[in-house]
Amino acid sequence: MSNVTSQAYQFDQDFSIDEIISDAYERIGLVGTSGHQLKTARRSLNILFQEWGNRGLHFWEVGNTNVTLIQGSSTNVDATDEGAGTYTFYRNAVDSAAAAAASPQATTVPTANVYGITDILNIGFRQNYNTTSQSDVALTKVDRSAYSGTANKATVGTPSQFWVQRFIDRVTLTLYPLPNAAAAAATSKLMVYYVKRIQDVGAFSNATDTPFRFVPCMVSGLTYLLSQKFAPERTQELKLFYEDDLARALSEDGSPSSTYITPKTYYPNI
Repeated sequence: MSNVTSQAYQFDQDFSIDEIISDAYERIGLVGTSGHQLKTARRSLNILFQEWGNRGLHFWEVGNTNVTLIQGSSTNVDATDEGAGTYTFYRNAVDSAAAAAASPQATTVPTANVYGITDILNIGFRQNYNTTSQSDVALTKVDRSAYSGTANKATVGTPSQFWVQRFIDRVTLTLYPLPNAAAAAATSKLMVYYVKRIQDVGAFSNATDTPFRFVPCMVSGLTYLLSQKFAPERTQELKLFYEDDLARALSEDGSPSSTYITPKTYYPNI
């Protein structure tokens, strides 16, 4: 008789929050957890996801959208932003609605509402959008000092630079120069690649907003955080397990490039 397999590939989606919490508690020797222990574990899991955001780029949260430009106009400008040609991506629908109420000019810019954006990675200006003759030109990402040094921020032309500001409730994107008539044509779009936050944990019956390859480090990371509260004598040991699992997941999640070139700068002692 041949072996029978499940033919299923959805453990990460069936692995609900309450099961993740149970597994983490079992690793530190706690079984049959109470209501408070469940609540504090869910909070720790949310904190873990925020900590992952500080670790670097997560490729499963990278997405893209397009923005329709407006000729030399600040119609899409939030009154609290700096400079014309500033486009705003809000943290969630609540923040967007509050901004719109405070300033009628404020608006969410993506073609479909995309919330939770934490940074803008790359932008390209596309002509002949949605045709076989489309062409992209990359915009240069500049910092605050470079943007502030531009002599005339009301200059109109084809956008070539962008400046990103990251606030608590929104991320703003400021273009230079402002779009001219050609850039604001119906056949032209701004193609935006962004990185989003990992979604909040939510209900105990939910799955997590993480791919299957990050399940091991998610559980070991939650175990490490819970050990600080319930088994501090094991914290250092569990931290090593977590860091090892996370490093393995991050290396597997990297860009499949055949060659890596890393710049190195030497600063002699003076």
